[in-house]
Amino acid sequence: MLSCAVLIACTSLFAGGAQEAPAASASGLSGKIMIYTSMYPDVIEMIDETLEKVFPTVDIEFFYGGTGTIQAKVAAEIASGKLGCDMLMVADPSYSIDLLAQGVLAPIQVASSSKLGFEYDKDGYWYPVRISNMVLAYNPEKYKKSEIPNSFRDFAYDASVAGATSMSNPLTSGTALATISALRDKYGFEYFDALGKQKVKVESGSVALTKLETGECKVIMILEESVLQKRELDGSVIEVIYPTDGTINVPSPIMSINDQWSANKNLNAAEAITEWFLSTEGQKNIVDAWMHSVRSDYPDAPYDAIPTARILDNIIPIHWERTVADRELLRTRFQEAVTLK
Repeated sequence: MLSCAVLIACTSLFAGGAQEAPAASASGLSGKIMIYTSMYPDVIEMIDETLEKVFPTVDIEFFYGGTGTIQAKVAAEIASGKLGCDMLMVADPSYSIDLLAQGVLAPIQVASSSKLGFEYDKDGYWYPVRISNMVLAYNPEKYKKSEIPNSFRDFAYDASVAGATSMSNPLTSGTALATISALRDKYGFEYFDALGKQKVKVESGSVALTKLETGECKVIMILEESVLQKRELDGSVIEVIYPTDGTINVPSPIMSINDQWSANKNLNAAEAITEWFLSTEGQKNIVDAWMHSVRSDYPDAPYDAIPTARILDNIIPIHWERTVADRELLRTRFQEAVTLK
């Protein structure tokens, strides 16, 4: 079993089909790249062999950790004067804004930027690499959809599900922090108080999904990709609810560390890897891992998901600069209202 923070070398097998012609050239590339990421270990493992084939002369390794773990690790390394990574793939753009202000990122211009359907840093300091969506989910074998909350608002205020709801922890999860930031903007800090009164459980997605299956939870707040993965791999009947008051859409960025701070000073390889991730080939690997593509021209949604364009028709926006500025306030207020109750 993988622990909460592990190193994953690019040696595992990806059971995918035939690959397209490589979107990025490995010609002349060598050395090592260390990538810190909050992507789930099983998703990283799905991409490993593909990267090894595309970049056979580059030793690519991943360090996995939740957003809180990565932020603490990076902060300690910055304080020591040297980072242990060359690239980061984290949960949301707010951390990219934070790192850019600290002067550790390198600008990269990628040829595929014109194909991106989501905001990116025009100077090339970060690009969206995958799209996650915070949604609701329920078990139709246990409860009727009409009997449970179909909106984020009702998730917190519908007394009929009190004590039978679950969500991720914004103290450790970047997507959960982005979610409560968006919900604070829409409904005020009173929303946190309502979650506390509902006695919402704050726990991992895997635990929440198990509780849906047993009926212990009636509805959960969870990333769409976790439900889609369980449906495809386990044949689960658990279904996504795209909230009526708007899905919370989170573009997760990729960024590179400049030579002053990076572990291996291998910016050429970092640029090629970034280009590959944003290519059609790279995005196929993202979509095969149950996340939505960042490219406007990518034709397919993940397994059993509705099209990205339909999701974008009804979203609750996230103000990234405000999320950065209020990060500790959001965590403190959530903890006081929910986890310390």
